[in-house]
Amino acid sequence: MHPTQLPAVPLQTGLGLRRGLMSELLALEAGVVDFLECAPENWIAVGGAYGKGLAQLAERFAIACHGLSLSLGGSAPLDLRFLEQTRRFLERYQVRLYSEHLSYCSDDGHLYDLMPLPFTDEAVRHVAARIRQVQEHLGRRIAVENISYYAAPYQAMSELDFIRAVLDEADCDLLLDVNNVFVNACNHGYQAQAFLAGLPQARVVGMHVAGHYDEAPDLKVDTHGAAVKEEVWALYAVACARFGVQPTVLERDFNYPPLADLLAETARIRQVQHATGGHANG
Repeated sequence: MHPTQLPAVPLQTGLGLRRGLMSELLALEAGVVDFLECAPENWIAVGGAYGKGLAQLAERFAIACHGLSLSLGGSAPLDLRFLEQTRRFLERYQVRLYSEHLSYCSDDGHLYDLMPLPFTDEAVRHVAARIRQVQEHLGRRIAVENISYYAAPYQAMSELDFIRAVLDEADCDLLLDVNNVFVNACNHGYQAQAFLAGLPQARVVGMHVAGHYDEAPDLKVDTHGAAVKEEVWALYAVACARFGVQPTVLERDFNYPPLADLLAETARIRQVQHATGGHANG
């Protein structure tokens, strides 16, 4: 069955589609997760065994996309060729949810990291204009993700006010990374639940949960290389209570445990979602 023929069931619980997990994902039983999420730039024009594996997975699971390299906050012009490739990829796999990072990742070449933007009115106008350009080129709304950051270049406003201003100016959606909220709250001294309470409910269309490393009580490092911690699960429950059941992906990028451990975490996502009594909006 071609992926365009997949039934449009609500997206609730998802797992990151990583090449290191390909063999295990191909053996997944139907219904264990609702969808898989991939970075399109890691799969565009990929052939061979990996390309075949992606095609097979797309026949069985809905695909969501979370980009890594658009550099929405960058100073160089947007890569329109890459945008066109992304548009075709999204259409081919009937992707309903596409997101990118509220950051920049290029400066005369890719930096291979997600760099924070200054929290200023000028930065709001700059990144919002680029988000609008992306949405116009793709012919769809996109979501931007709140990133983790450790040193802020300049803060004329709070992180919360900056995100709210970008969402309003760009008229885009938010992919809420719950682990990033927890990490930033610890590292920068704000209340995570108050941050969630300040976000506009109507803008949140998806969520991420992931593991982090405890360097110190006031220094957490977002790694995506460990199990989700209990404090993040608790914050995720708060997020579900506020924003309803949104498509939620378990992110794991390395240090892979047995697949059964990852599925235990995706099952916990579903348990939290059901406990809120909400309905999926995906």
